[in-house]
Amino acid sequence: MTPPAREPHGEAHLTLAYVLGAVVGPGWQPAVDLLTRTSHDSDFAPDASVYPKKRDPETGGRQLEELAFEIAETRIPKLTTLKARELSRRGVRRVFCVLLSKERVLEWSRATDTWSPMAAGDEILDRCFVRPLPIAALLDAAAADRAVVDALEARRHPAIVEIERRERSKTLRTALLAVLSARQLVPTAAERTEIRSETSARRLRSCIERAATADTVRQALARGRRSKRRA
Repeated sequence: MTPPAREPHGEAHLTLAYVLGAVVGPGWQPAVDLLTRTSHDSDFAPDASVYPKKRDPETGGRQLEELAFEIAETRIPKLTTLKARELSRRGVRRVFCVLLSKERVLEWSRATDTWSPMAAGDEILDRCFVRPLPIAALLDAAAADRAVVDALEARRHPAIVEIERRERSKTLRTALLAVLSARQLVPTAAERTEIRSETSARRLRSCIERAATADTVRQALARGRRSKRRA
């Protein structure tokens, strides 16, 4: 039987899964409550883990996870320590515990056979991650959001690329309108709509160049070759 989680514990589970889903790099798979046997009769399942996507070449099954994460509330239970020890012995490369009441993250040490605390400002650097994972992201919702955004940016996620494209176009549209205003060229309602609906950064840059010397807004918005200023 798996005991149910109270509010802080359950919320921490969601934060952990949320962050890992973003920071894990290509070729790696994050999971929650994934069964990992350390013996024939064990049923250990880390709260979250990261393992290679590539299947085991000999068995065709999944490969052993490289990272495992546990969440504890007021203290680290004996079972969590036993799980860390056995998972490490089994071959799991790194095991972490998020201790909520102390707002700390600890890593299991094979050398000392005990938990080693990490500093609040530390980051978890690992080959499974696209960028280092700040400890704060496992303890604070705002830090988790920041870590997710940074990771998506590092992965060049299509959503981030699209946001950057929109922001770049918005900046260029604002610049075009500023140049026209500085030269006392007033767009008609239709021309203003055309400018505000333009999304091509290349065209907007060309319009800005033309606006510097154009006699009319229409000349600035002309497509194709640059319009010559009338004498």
